[in-house]
Amino acid sequence: MSNNISTLSRLLHQPCTIAVVGLSAQSQRPSYVVANYMQQHGFKIVPVNPRYCASGEQILGETCYASLTDIDFPIDIVDVFRNTEDVLPIAQQAVQIGAHFLWQQIGVENLEADQLVRAAGLDSVMNRCVKIEHERLFYRQLENGIEAANAADADVHDR
Repeated sequence: MSNNISTLSRLLHQPCTIAVVGLSAQSQRPSYVVANYMQQHGFKIVPVNPRYCASGEQILGETCYASLTDIDFPIDIVDVFRNTEDVLPIAQQAVQIGAHFLWQQIGVENLEADQLVRAAGLDSVMNRCVKIEHERLFYRQLENGIEAANAADADVHDR
């Protein structure tokens, strides 16, 4: 699985399109909190939840889809907020649509799905939160930038 820092950093360095499978319209649910955060940081969020799709309801101002295969534009990350036993068909759809990454959220670890997508050339993460990882990487970069700026400032004042 691709839980190493360089892979996560490469993935989350620039905004991309994230299909959030199991995204809830309820603002207190973890899926909503995570998707809202990622959207606020420039990522395009694509809700995937047949419950909301049937009524035509939007989530976070975005059209909701019943499944990954209903989406007619490229998806970079498939972020899964479903039970572990529900992940394999989602992984199969992720491969089918040409996604680049399967992300199984905290508490979700389907090894068969992980093996399937990796065999198809996708990167895969299990049991991690995309929001937490983005925050951790973003703030590490911010801290490094501040340290570099302080060092440059100190260098200028030492002259």
